[in-house]
Amino acid sequence: MICKSALLIGLAFIVTSSKAASHNEECKSTLVETIPQHLTYNETVISKDTHDELLALINSATESIDIASFYWTLLGKDVMPKPVPESRKGEDILNALVSVAKNKSIKLRIAVNDDKQNSVHNEDLSALQQVAQLKRVNFTRLVGAGILHTKFILVDNRSFYVGSANMDWRSLTHVKEMGILAQNCPSLAADLANTFEVYWYLGGTEVVVPKPWPKEYSAKYNVTHPQQTTINGQPYSVFISSSPGELCPAGRSNDIDAILHIINTAQRFIHIAVMDYFPLFLYKRPTTFWPVIDDALRRAALERGVHVRLLGSHWNHTRSSMALFLKSLSALSNGKVFKGSIETRLFNVPSFTPAEREIPFARVNHNKYMVTDKVAYIGTSNWSADYFVSTGGVGIALSTTARNETNLHDQLESIFERDWNSKYSQVV
Repeated sequence: MICKSALLIGLAFIVTSSKAASHNEECKSTLVETIPQHLTYNETVISKDTHDELLALINSATESIDIASFYWTLLGKDVMPKPVPESRKGEDILNALVSVAKNKSIKLRIAVNDDKQNSVHNEDLSALQQVAQLKRVNFTRLVGAGILHTKFILVDNRSFYVGSANMDWRSLTHVKEMGILAQNCPSLAADLANTFEVYWYLGGTEVVVPKPWPKEYSAKYNVTHPQQTTINGQPYSVFISSSPGELCPAGRSNDIDAILHIINTAQRFIHIAVMDYFPLFLYKRPTTFWPVIDDALRRAALERGVHVRLLGSHWNHTRSSMALFLKSLSALSNGKVFKGSIETRLFNVPSFTPAEREIPFARVNHNKYMVTDKVAYIGTSNWSADYFVSTGGVGIALSTTARNETNLHDQLESIFERDWNSKYSQVV
């Protein structure tokens, strides 16, 4: 399960019920969501708000903040000439970062994807560069293709956010996001910090990917030797995985191996919510089939009798072919032939006002997570080959034998059920 192949720049924070010995520490953690404006449910939302939690996380810093990000559009005018009032939530985050770095002398470092959107003319990054160190990471040059798609904020090497939310005001207001906030988790944070240091090194000029990576980038914990820790007073086993293989220092487990491990160990159910699901390369020509996850889901249903539910997203930019792939999976739902089943649906985030319809690249379920009877996983990568071969991502997963309403695993399962059974979910 240790990284070997050339896969996506990514990250997964995996928590399983393994008994492997490791460092004990007391962590507090909560699920963090952005529920788009005017999207309502019949039941109570149990998660915390992304904007509120990120703002509190940033303001809690006393020494350092490290951010790995895809792009920056926190200012309303980054997106539209006449910004909507709620875009101020993005300005809150940008102003907080500038303020803590300037007024509290916080060491602020930002690793960002190197592309035109993050050019020297980007106003967000221009403001931050006055108070922060910034490096642009070019994966096309380093590994032949892809982008830095990672999304995390690490504070004081003790607390962090990992999730699907970009540094974009729409991710705080009009895009449905899922993430996790962990506080007072120094050992987990130290492992995540090693991943940031990989990005930071690669943002240097004229650098190449080391073969092998120096020992200081190594991971202590992986799929075969997870970290034992306590989260919200309950025991967990934890490890962080990443990809592609070239960016996996010694001891680091590969992200796609982690995802397949979670699928392959499920015994009763697998629930997946992801914006895009394609068993192929989306951005590579010629079109290439990549049924790695698809095969694992079919095998789970057919061989082990697992009940699979896959909730994709439908919005203005959804490729029509995704419905065909989902229908192909759901064709296996026949209780008379197979013990297991695969059901598929699409989640639509409506625009409730003319103003909402005018916001570009918004009103979408951007979640990327999975919950099984054993493990819950929250990520930032869409599920196509590109996101595991040449595109970066971040994720979190967890499991515990202690099951109750405060358990993060059970809470994520409840969130999936909420969305699956909502009026915004339609059978493909």
